[in-house]
Order: sequence, then structure tokens, then C-alpha cells
Amino acid sequence: MSFNIFGRLFRFTTWGESHGPAIGAVVDGCPPGLALSEGDIQPWLDLRKPGTSKFTTQRREPDAVHILSGVFEGRTTGTPISLMIENTDQRSKDYSEVAKAYRPGHADYAYDAKYGFRDYRGGGRSSARETASRVAAGAVARLVIPEVDIFAYVSEIGGDAIDMRNFDAEEIGRNLFFCPDAEAAARWEALVDGARKDGSSLGAVVECVASGVPAGWGAPLYAKLDSELAAAMMSINAVKGVEIGDGFAAARLRGEQNADPMRPGSDGPVFLANHAGGIAGGISTGQPVKIRIAFKPTSSILTPVETVTRDGEASDIITKGRHDPCVGIRGVPVVEAMMALVLADQKLLHRAQCGEQPG
Repeated sequence: MSFNIFGRLFRFTTWGESHGPAIGAVVDGCPPGLALSEGDIQPWLDLRKPGTSKFTTQRREPDAVHILSGVFEGRTTGTPISLMIENTDQRSKDYSEVAKAYRPGHADYAYDAKYGFRDYRGGGRSSARETASRVAAGAVARLVIPEVDIFAYVSEIGGDAIDMRNFDAEEIGRNLFFCPDAEAAARWEALVDGARKDGSSLGAVVECVASGVPAGWGAPLYAKLDSELAAAMMSINAVKGVEIGDGFAAARLRGEQNADPMRPGSDGPVFLANHAGGIAGGISTGQPVKIRIAFKPTSSILTPVETVTRDGEASDIITKGRHDPCVGIRGVPVVEAMMALVLADQKLLHRAQCGEQPG
């Protein structure tokens, strides 16, 4: 059985394939009365859309969103919101070799093993094209959590990390890499372009911070805020690792080093550190929620790789077509969208159980 729905109260379903006529999302559970237009969604899609530079796939898609339902006179009605994005620049002929053999590292073989059949044109549902639908749904989710500010950035490409001493939030929107370190962004131009010219690809690490999340969102066990975030981020194409707060680094600390000391404050405790990433016991603490996501290198590359055909014969494959030399770059708005979708859901879940009490 396949699952295409995410969320508990604020739910969304994505639909469509990379080379089909359109892709989209249906958002259900959105509160009524929120001001919503296509202009509220389009700027986020523009951040993710392909063909914006030589460092992304050269597929040219306007990614223009159309609201088909759930909005009347500029406000949400409380009924399902249907969003559609047309595909206009497919080149299915580029995938003739993929139809015959599997791309190592991609979902080709796994899909065949599960279904006995697959849409090889761009990978169908396994394509990063699907993430545009998530970004559109995430734009709706942001309206539910106006108290929260979400921003993500690339902190590492191909093993070359930013210097946190150079961190400048304003720099994230000034370069093509969503990078807060101008010096690192300059280095990455040559790094990513070199991989592209070599017919290869690079991995990346994206970090995301949500500030303004009040204490109390989440649940102690089976709907933990951190477990929901981990599931959301791991569902993104090409993601292979997720860390909350210090993540794996916490395993190398002593207890007193990993603690987040507290002192009395006028509006509750004041934290002196945030190793936990704003989540304790599965529930938000009121500190910024911090998460790191690892994107693998793009599997569709021009470098020959050993594989097997659908008939089980040994072969080499070169993947033609237009692909991101570093898919993690365009992963930034997708990560932000998934953060928004989880937080919107958790806000509504908290309100359903605890009402409008503080938090």
C-alpha cells in the first residue's frame, strides 16, 4: 500500500508525476477565514523552481500555481484547498536508457521491486519535481502559524562547510546557494560548477531554524515534535540523515555539557544553551527549533556507473537529461515548507487537546 498523505489535523496530499501534465497538492484541515491567494504561494515556489542558474537543473518550469478550490472571496473556507502546478518542459526522450537499466542510488530498482512497473520518465513520483507540491502546501501552512519565523540555509556542500563566524542571515538571499557565509558561497561556485562539468554531483547539508514556536507544542511519545519533524524531512527526496539540535554531536558530550541550563525570567525560564534544538521530551521548549538535514549527491549523473538492466544483465549507465549538480541547494525551500507543515499540524493538535491556554 502507498501513502501520499502527511499530517494529522493539518493534512496534505501530493499528486502527479515529473513528466505528467501537472503536479499538485490538496490541503485539508486548514482553518477557515485565512486570507489566501496565489500571490501568497508563488514567491515560495519561485525560490525552488528549476532553471534559475547553472547550479541547478536546466529544466525550465514557471511553476505557476493555480488554486482550484477551498478559497472564496480571498479567504479559506475550511474545505480542501486544491493546488495545481502545470508541467510545461518535459523531455521524456532523455530517459530512454533509464527505461532499460537502473540508476544506482536512485529509486528505479526499488520501485520495480515493489510494483513490477515504474514510470521511468524523470523518475515519476521519485523525482524531486514532487517537492514543488510540498512548497505550495507549506505556503498555506505558514498562514496557520504567523507567530513563527522559519528560515533555512545551506551550511555545507561537498564537504566544504561555512564558517559560523561569517554567518550573516541577510547573505542567504544574496547568493545562489542560500548560503549565509559570503566566502563559502564564492568557493561553492567553483566547487559545484566543477562537479557539473565533470558530469558528477555533490551532496549538501541544510540547516533550518524556526523561532517563535511557543513552549508546549508536540506530545510525549508517539507524536513527538522531533519525531514528526524527522519523518517529514526524511520523506524529502534525496535526504539521508536528520539531526535535531546537536544531533550526533551530543553523543560525544558529557551530561553537564549537553544540558541546557535555565535561569528565572519574567516570562518563564531563560535558557543559557540550546543543545536540544528547542525540543525536550517531544515537546517544544520555547527556544528556536533547530534541525539539520543531509542531502545525498544527485544519482542522475553523466559519469558511467555499473548497473544491471531490467533483464538482469550487467551494464553501465550514463544518465542524460537535465539534473541538479547539487540537489540540496533547491532543497532549502522544501525543508522550510516541511517545517511549516509540521508546526501547523502540531499547533492545531495542541489547541485541540489543551485549548487556548499559554503555549
